[in-house]
Amino acid sequence: MQPIFNNWNIVAKGWYIACPSASLPAGKAQSIEVCGQKIVVYRTEKGSVHALEAYCPHLGTDLGIGRVEGDLLRCVFHHWAFDAGGICRDIPCQAEIPSRARVQSYATTEKYGFVWVYPEAEAPIALVEFDELRGKTLVVQTDTAFERGCHHHVCMMNGIDAQHLKTIHHLDIQMELSLQQHQRGTQIDFTMQGTFPQSTWRERLGQRFLGSTYEYSMRYADGCLGLLTMMKQVRLFPPLHMIFAYTPIAPGRTRIQPIYVTARRPGPIGWVVSRFLLFCTRLAYYMLRDEDGLIYDNIRFSPDLLLKIDAPLARYMEYVNRLEPSRWSRLRS
Repeated sequence: MQPIFNNWNIVAKGWYIACPSASLPAGKAQSIEVCGQKIVVYRTEKGSVHALEAYCPHLGTDLGIGRVEGDLLRCVFHHWAFDAGGICRDIPCQAEIPSRARVQSYATTEKYGFVWVYPEAEAPIALVEFDELRGKTLVVQTDTAFERGCHHHVCMMNGIDAQHLKTIHHLDIQMELSLQQHQRGTQIDFTMQGTFPQSTWRERLGQRFLGSTYEYSMRYADGCLGLLTMMKQVRLFPPLHMIFAYTPIAPGRTRIQPIYVTARRPGPIGWVVSRFLLFCTRLAYYMLRDEDGLIYDNIRFSPDLLLKIDAPLARYMEYVNRLEPSRWSRLRS
């Protein structure tokens, strides 16, 4: 069995962004490449979203240029029609439908302003959430997606790399780690907590406005989603939440989609507060992102010499290697 971590040939089972929800109006279909796979997503007139393998099993026409008819997607070439499960339900030239007249279907969901797809017909788990925001109406702001020159598993470890807080971000905080592995094994939570020293102006400023301690958590799901919660248990601010959605787009390149999330608050003042918190989330992220960029665009990752302080990284790699490969993987013996 091949290791999954940092392996471009394996796509783990999990939720991946297909497209922004706003780009898929009712009654429309479009072809999209996700993790190297060509799929078609379409929205029925009633608003439900479905995803199928992109190519018609008859002669291979791209179903994304077909048309939506009720709950069916009809191929533009010979007008074969497929349901949401990928089964052909109509062939105009004959009544009999061959048993092999079907395409692979994929589970879908809509959340955080995007259509998400799972690389199997059914998803055993829902799209991951923040515990603090579960069941609440959300205000979501998406940022511009960008690329990094390494595997997304390597990018994702940035949030739990305690050493780089000092060497890259100049925050000399001694962090203590607590870890929670969820029962299914597809989700793991890292919580990092420490006390602000006062050796630099950043640290003194942080202690003055936030308090003497600092805490943040990273929730990883499916090896392709990172949920960051900042400003936990500090003065002045409620927690700030953002999502990193990672998609491998080619060997050596990863697309990262930042998403800022907060709870909707009632009334005009609540509207202002929600937008202000989204602005603060984005500001905090931008203060750190550019300092990391040069590293992850110029890295040949090798975990052969990990230190004691790198224990979170080792645990993360173990977690990823216990995930399940999906049908989108290029498995080799």
